[in-house]
This record gives sequence, C-alpha cells and structure tokens, in this order.
Amino acid sequence: MQTSPADPADAAYPVRFGAARAWLFGLGLAAVAVGLVTAVAQALGRFHWWAGFVLTPGALIAACGVPLLVRGGSRALVGYVVACLGVLVSAVGALLMLAAMGFGWPLMISLPALSIAGTYLWRPEHPLLRVLHRTVALLGLVVVGLGVAFLLGHTGRVRLPAGWWGAFLMAAGLVIAANGVEAARHRMPYRLPAVTLAIGPAVLAFLLGLRFLRGF
Repeated sequence: MQTSPADPADAAYPVRFGAARAWLFGLGLAAVAVGLVTAVAQALGRFHWWAGFVLTPGALIAACGVPLLVRGGSRALVGYVVACLGVLVSAVGALLMLAAMGFGWPLMISLPALSIAGTYLWRPEHPLLRVLHRTVALLGLVVVGLGVAFLLGHTGRVRLPAGWWGAFLMAAGLVIAANGVEAARHRMPYRLPAVTLAIGPAVLAFLLGLRFLRGF
C-alpha cells in the first residue's frame, strides 16, 4: 500500500504548538504577577501608577525567556538569562510601586546572586571550567544569604553583631578552598596552578572575615 509523504507543515505543527503554549504560559504568568502587585499596592494605599512602566516591561521580558527555557539545551540558558533579567526589572518595579525600596533594597543583592547560582544547572563538560563554574554558583548562594541577613537586620527582626558580615567572607573563603581541593582530584593540565590560585584567595578571605567578625 502506497502512502503519501508526510507534510512538513504537519511535522512542524507540534513544535509550533509547544512554542505557542510556552508563550501563552509566560504571558499568563506576567499578567498574573503584574495584576497581583497592582492589587496589593492599591489595597495598601501605596499604588504609584508610574511604576507600571518599569513593572510591566520587566514582566514581559521575563515572559520572553519562557519559550527558550522549555526548548532545552543552550537555548534554555539564553532563556534563563532573559527571564532572570526580566524578574530583576520586575522586582525593581514592584518595589517602586509599593514605595518599599527603602525596605526591600536587600533583595537587589539576593536576586541577582540567586540568578547566578541558578546557572549551576548548565554545567560545562571540562573539569576545570566545571570547578570554576561551581565556585561562582556557590559564591552566589553565599551572597544570597548576605542579602537575606541584610533584610532581617534592616527590619529589626534579628539583631546582628558588629562585623557580622565577616562570617559571609569566611563562608566565601571556605567555598573557594573546597572547590580548589576538588580541582586537585581531576587529572588535567594546570591542575596545581589552579589549586594554588584558589587556596591563596580562600585563605585571605577567611582570615579577613574572621578579623571583621572578631572586631577589626
């Protein structure tokens, strides 16, 4: 029985349909986010309409990253970067609309750092690059904790001692040192120079953080 060749348009239909659903999902999330922030601002009596010109474009930028995210591969990384950029712009718009920038400014520390930490999902294949990337991602998590500590201290919920941020310098030093030791496990060129370059800044950061924590 002879069959007719498949129509290329029919083969491309699932791809187009999946992309359309991703666009609709991203735009739907953007609309919900903008609507929710606007409703909360109006309920609190802090609605500043002009902040919508920051909030709405940021939400749309984030929505543009969703179709690339669902495709996977290298395009997903591009989509992640676009989505994170949109979320950061939207966060600024939300703080401006709620007149909460004086309260929520530590989020401008935590959110970019969280975006950097999230890139750990795309690990490079080369061992040295993988160790370097993991170091940067884990340092991003340390900075996220720093932003959260600033937020808790700024709100007065937690009383932080003098020089408290030295603990995060120490944590950063431990992260760098641990990844430097991990690099020594791999059989690769320039292994010893890489370990040496990691241990030096790690020790310096740890001792400096300890100095600040104990009182400079």
